[in-house]
This record gives sequence, C-alpha cells and structure tokens, in this order.
Amino acid sequence: MEYKDTLLMPKTDFPMRGNLPNKEPKRQEKWEEENIYEKGLERTKGRPLFVLHDGPPYANGDLHIGHALNKILKDFITRYKSMAGYHAPYVPGWDTHGLPIETALTKKKKIKRKEMSIADFRQKCAEYAMGQIDSQRTQFKKLGVRGDWDNPYITLTKDYEAAQIKVFGEMAKRGYIYKGLKPVYWSPSSESALAEAEIEYHDKRSPSIYVAFEVTDGKGVLDEGDKLVIWTTTPWTIPANLGISLHPDFEYVVVTVNDDRFVVAHDLLETVAEDLEWENPQIVKTFKGKEADRVVTKHPFYDRDSLVMLGEHVTTDAGTGCVHTAPGHGEDDFYVSRSYGIDALSPVDYKGVFTSEAPGFEGLFYDKANKPITEKLEEVGALLKLSFITHSYPHDWRTKKPTIFRATSQWFASIKDFRQTILDEIKRIDWYPAWGETRLYNMVRDREDWCISRQRTWGVPIPVFYGEDNTPIITNETIQHVSDLFTEFGSNVWFEREAKDLLPEGFTSEHSPNGTFTKETDIMDVWFDSGSSHEAVLKEWNDLQRPADVYLEGSDQYRGWFNSSLSTAVAVTGKAPYKAIISHGFTLDGEGRKMSKSVGNVMDPAKIQKQLGSDILRLWVSSVDYQADVRISQDILKQISEAYRKIRNTFRFLLANLSDFDPKTDAVSEDNMEEVDRYMLHRLQNLLASVRESYDKYEYSPVYSQIHNFCTVDLSSFYLDFAKDILYIEAADNHRRRSIQTGYYEILTTLVKLLTPIIPHTADEIWEYIPGVEEESVQLTDIPEPKQIANFESAQEKWDHFMKIRDDVLKALEDARNEKIIGKSLEAAITIVPKDNETKEVLNSISNIHQLFIVSGAEVAEEAANAREYRYVNVAVEKHSGEKCERCWVASETVGEDSDHPELCTRCASIVKENYTA
Repeated sequence: MEYKDTLLMPKTDFPMRGNLPNKEPKRQEKWEEENIYEKGLERTKGRPLFVLHDGPPYANGDLHIGHALNKILKDFITRYKSMAGYHAPYVPGWDTHGLPIETALTKKKKIKRKEMSIADFRQKCAEYAMGQIDSQRTQFKKLGVRGDWDNPYITLTKDYEAAQIKVFGEMAKRGYIYKGLKPVYWSPSSESALAEAEIEYHDKRSPSIYVAFEVTDGKGVLDEGDKLVIWTTTPWTIPANLGISLHPDFEYVVVTVNDDRFVVAHDLLETVAEDLEWENPQIVKTFKGKEADRVVTKHPFYDRDSLVMLGEHVTTDAGTGCVHTAPGHGEDDFYVSRSYGIDALSPVDYKGVFTSEAPGFEGLFYDKANKPITEKLEEVGALLKLSFITHSYPHDWRTKKPTIFRATSQWFASIKDFRQTILDEIKRIDWYPAWGETRLYNMVRDREDWCISRQRTWGVPIPVFYGEDNTPIITNETIQHVSDLFTEFGSNVWFEREAKDLLPEGFTSEHSPNGTFTKETDIMDVWFDSGSSHEAVLKEWNDLQRPADVYLEGSDQYRGWFNSSLSTAVAVTGKAPYKAIISHGFTLDGEGRKMSKSVGNVMDPAKIQKQLGSDILRLWVSSVDYQADVRISQDILKQISEAYRKIRNTFRFLLANLSDFDPKTDAVSEDNMEEVDRYMLHRLQNLLASVRESYDKYEYSPVYSQIHNFCTVDLSSFYLDFAKDILYIEAADNHRRRSIQTGYYEILTTLVKLLTPIIPHTADEIWEYIPGVEEESVQLTDIPEPKQIANFESAQEKWDHFMKIRDDVLKALEDARNEKIIGKSLEAAITIVPKDNETKEVLNSISNIHQLFIVSGAEVAEEAANAREYRYVNVAVEKHSGEKCERCWVASETVGEDSDHPELCTRCASIVKENYTA
C-alpha cells in the first residue's frame, strides 16, 4: 500500500494568497447586504456605551494617506470596543463650510459668483459639498471603516445649523460674545479675518529697516531734533504709525553720531551701533522710559504727530527698544494706543490694498508698497538702513499665503471670561500622548479672544440684527426664532429674506423706534461650526452621549477642533466635551520627508488598495507609533506584506490541521489536555492579556508586534513544527492528536478575534473556514477574557525553562549542521547533559522529548562524549544509526521489525494495522 495515503495530511480550501484587492470589495458588499454594522449594534445593546466622536474631515478632494491613518485608527477603537464589552456606535461626520469650497466652485467649476445671488451661490456650494461627501464616503468604506455611513452628521444640515445657533445664543446670553474693533489676523488672499487656529508659520523674506523719528516736543527730557530710532520688518505699516512705545523701566540713552542725536535703549546700543555702523557713538544723556512719556515726534512723511507711549510689551530681545506703533496693525500697538486715547488707523482694505488714508500709496498691494515706502523714507532722510532678513511669518493655512494684522470690527468670543474653567477641565482629561495636555493648556492659557466672524459667503450666518442706532440685537427670542427657521428652512433663509422677515412676528426694540432692522452679513468661523458638534450631535443624537469617551485627530487639531470644541462646550455646559484626547502625527515618506506632489513622494491610499489591499494598509497603521510622525513607502509596505503573508500562512496551517476536527465532539477537556498543549494555551492567555491591555491603552504597534511574534516564534517555530509528527502520523482520534487540535482551535479563534479590529477582511474570511463556529461573522463575537489554564498552575516555570533548554539544543543542531554531521534535524540523535538539577528534572519529566526537539532520538545522560557546552546543557549530536521510516521520516532502529510493513518503524506499523487495510 502507499503509506502516504495513511498520513493525515492537512487539508483546507483556505487560499494561500490573500488576493485582497479583488476580494475586499466583495466582502464589503456582503457586510452591507447583511447589515453587519447594524447587527453588531443590536448584539451589544444594553452594554456600557462607548462613544468615539468623529472629527469631521473637510468635504473637498480625494482622501490622502493622512485621512486613511486617521479613519483606520478610529476603526481600530470602535471595532475593538464592540468586541470587548461595550456598545460602540460610530457616526462619521463632515465639515462642509468655508473658503476651499467657494474657491473650488469659482476656479474648478468656473462658477461666476458675481452673476448670481448669494443664496443661489450658497446652494451651489451645498450641492458641491454633498457630492464630495459621497465620493469620500465611498473611499472611507473601501478602507474597511465600519460605521453609520447612511446617517452621518454634516455641518450644513438644517438640524446641525439650528443647534449651532443655539450654542452661539447661549454664549451671547452669558456675555461671552461681543463685537469690537481690534487688529486680527487678516488674510488678503482669503479676504477674511482668521483665528489663531487658522495660522501656520513659514519662512518669508522681508525688508528690515531702521527709521528715525524726529522729536518736536521733548517734554523737557529730550531736545527738539533728537531722533528716536525704530526697527521694523514691515515698512508697509509706516503710513499707519501713530506713535512709538518705550518700556517704562528700561534705561534709554541719547547718543551723538556725527551731527545727529539718536535715542535707543541702553542694552541695545552696542547691537544697533554695529548694525548701523556708528563709529564711536557718545552717550550724552541717560533716562528711564517713563520720563519720556508723551514726548512728541513727527511722522517721517505725513503732517501728523507720533506720540511716545509706555508699554510693558517692549523688550530688548531685538530692535532698538523704541517700538514703532501702528495701532491698526498690531495687537500690542492697539491696546497701548487705546490707553492713550488714540484710535486705530488701518489704511489697508480687505484685499490688502492701500486706501486713501495712506496718501501717496493708494491702490498699492501692501507687500508691493514696501519698496516705494522705503524710498520715501530715504527721500525725506529718515531711513537709516535697509537690509533683508528671512524669518518665520504667519500664513493663511488654507491659501498658504502671508497674513497681516488689520484692525477691523469683528465678532469675538471672550475666552478669558471662562478660561480658568477650561484650564481646570484640561487637567481632568486623559491625554494620549501625555504632552497633549501641556500643549493645549498653554494655548488656552495664552488666549483671550477668539475672532469668530468671517467675511465670506459659504457658512453659518452670525444671527445678529442691528437696530436703527446700529446696536447689535441678540435676545433669547431672536435666537430661538432664527434656530427654528434654520430647522425648517436651513441657513440659506438668512440670505433669502429681509431682516424684518427673520425676526419674530411683532418684534420691537428700543433701538429701532421705526421698526427698521438690518442683519449681520458675516458668517461664523468654520471652527465654530465643527466645534459645536458636541451640542448638535453628541447631545441630540440617540445612542450618543456628551462627554464623548474619545476625540481622535491629527496633532494640528490642538489649535483646531480640540480647542474650539473645548471652548464652546465649557462656555455652554461648564464641562469638556470629551474624556480623552488622542492625537496622531503626520505621514512622511520613507526618508522622513513631507509628502508633496511636486517631489513625487505622495502615497495614494486608493492605489495602495488596488495594489495590495486595505488590510495591508491597515496592518501598516497598526505597526507604526502613530502618536509621532509616521513613515510610509513601497519598501515599508513590502515589509508589511511579508508580515501579513506569515500571519496568513499561520492561519492556513491551523485551519488545514483542523479539517477533521469538530469542536463539539472532538475537543479534549482542558484538564485532560497534554501538558505542552496547556502550556501553549497559557502562552496564549499571556498574549491575550497583553494585547487587550495595548488595545485598552490605544497602543497598536504592540498588538501588531506581539501577534506577529507569537505566530512566527511560538507557533511556526515551535508548536506547529513539532506537532506535525503527531498530527500527520497518529490515528485520527489519538488523544495526543486531539489535544493538539483542541489547542489549535482555541489559538485560532482567539487570534482571529484579536486581529479583527486590524484586518477585518482577512479575519472574516478565516472565520468562514473555522469548523463549528455559529456566528455569521467574527465581528459579531467578543474577544475572550484571559483565563487560568486548568491543571497548569505549577507547570509554567517548568515549560518556560524547557524553552530555554530548547534554545541550547537548537544551537547544537545548527552547529552540527554547519559541520556536515547531519542534514535535516530528523537525521540526528542527541545526548543532553543537564548542568543543574532543575534542568535535569525538567527534561526527565517530559515524555517524547525527541518530538519536541524534532530529532529521531534524544537521551538525557550524566555525561556524553564530544558534547558541546551551552548555557543550560551540554549537547552531543550524531547521525542516528537507524533507518528512515517511509511514513514518519523518523530514523529508528525498529524499521523492518514488522514483517507486514518492513519499510516502517514499529510505531507506524502499529498505527497502520489498527486503522488501515491494504
């Protein structure tokens, strides 16, 4: 007979190759058809609620690798929580207002904005945003991200906008909202005010000038004709200069240089003298800054005064200690000037172009005006030096173009009124990573007012009316009425109706005796939109709650959504809207560079899906330390694909060796399993506990590395390897064989569940091949809790020690192989000499020890000739003298003893006789 026919060779239809790009879309369709997400929620109903609140991505453009990183991380969390004892719904969201959509319509879609009404243009914006949502939703689903995709929250919907109006109204009611004139970040490229959260810094080359302001009234401290020296990198602000600020406590000096007398701070004299190439300046007078209060100088080229003022903001870090003060173009300048009764002058319009308030420069773009203004200063003899520097400068984070400070009348939220409450809440939040607490704390600590008005069209209008005397009108009645209108008609109604038709019927106000009202034309900062989601979504939606358990976004959101959500929530509830904050870094290429289309190093998630599959991308996400910046490249994905292949092949081997196993009838009770099998289950429990702990701490690279290590070391290199001599050789119902299969089954089902949050497509595919499972999807199961293995309490140290001995034996076999003593390990017979009693007891207590070492013979002895010394044992390796059994391939002296089966060892011959007929 053919002895190979008597072997119980592993059999499985589970394919070796994942073929993920072709299989994943079909599996996603199946999930959708079978309502797996809804079934999962139904299964966990009644459990403790866990809410991860989705920070809304902007509805414009295809997804980039950063989007993939973000959404996959969120999916890890919600999938794990739903399998770990929680009810974990996931409601995705989208941010839909703002400049990029306006720009996309006018530039990409060629919409002629000025040829249509505001309401019509806004409708076009809404239609475009909804189209972008449909596109992005499809792309997110292809990543395997599970959630309520048919019912996302969208910031342009009627109910959302109505809730946002209520947040604004509640803040106004508490006195946190006000309108005021002050310098704010202004983006000429966006033609709008910006908040600090919308500013990013890039290097910019700027002119650097020193300018002399001549004293006309020295107040007995300075002489007429003395010149205060200022330094600035914004020559374009000189037309707006109304004063010079000195620090009251600094020491200033008057120095003679040739025929001029200049004033600078004493601590900066040396630096200024060197920069201006003054030769041997002589100090002729010293005075404190406060002594020069209200000294009058004249503007270099306009017929007006520049007043000397005192300000604590003056430093000696750079410049001259005499600070050029243009209250219309600097926050410190604004406040110090106001304290002296000087109003802001801002002769630059919303496009960044000079107005008639800057005679001689009307119509010039501010940056283009630097040169003619500098030439004018030189012409009048006020320019002391011109050079150029490259420095960090604020830019609009949308257009990437420079911003300016510009005094305009804006709506503000006064954060300082409840800042301490925010700071107290920050201390109660869990932070991942821990430095996030310090980062947001410092941002809030240093912030006073949040500019919430924008001079744009596409957004939620600021619900304020004005009386005939121009007094802003915000009442509980008007807020409620506007909110009700938005609930019924959406925010476009604000632009479709006159003010009188937006007010409650019969509304009157002392500020409008004739009953005439106007309405605000500015819209709210988009961060106010998304920052109101705790009210519009967490509070209002069924199955959600405020505070959410987790907000997870990129590290740029400390100044964005984390910040605005915290500010609005504390303002209206006194509490933070989240219990924990998780932030992730940015995606870089394999060399650590920022991704750029011009450089050609962009990794497109859609292409990765088509080439490798979403599970490979997801496995990459699990492998990186996401809380720092992460790298991705083709080479990195190749390494991830190899790891995936090893994991998949491990599952394939386990499945193949369970082809004849029915867990209901064939499983061995835990207390009757072989000790080595219970040891592997013990190792599995350690893995389970460690992996669950990592999941609970939102750490995924340990999950990846521990499971990968368990598959390659504990299983492939040990348990799966030595067990072949039992699984293939023994009779089907042999106790040792069924014991191993029982171990395999528990390991298989546990590992598949542990990996489901990370590679759900593959996990679901494996689940379909596991014998005896009843759930239609592994997603509808729970990850088991770690347990104590029966009858194993005293055996752990023994088997841990055995694994160390095994390392020595494997080294000995490798040495013998290198010396050509043996080829394959089954050719070997080994003699092991323990070095201590513990090792001796361990070896003597384990039967069939040769199988565990995968050799044909193993003897424990007191001594052995030619033994090599290792850490725990000395080992002698020789070629086994017996013949190779044709069935089990083990060399044995008993081959040929059975006349019916002369090619077999007596072990195999016995198995064949009992179970097979020729």
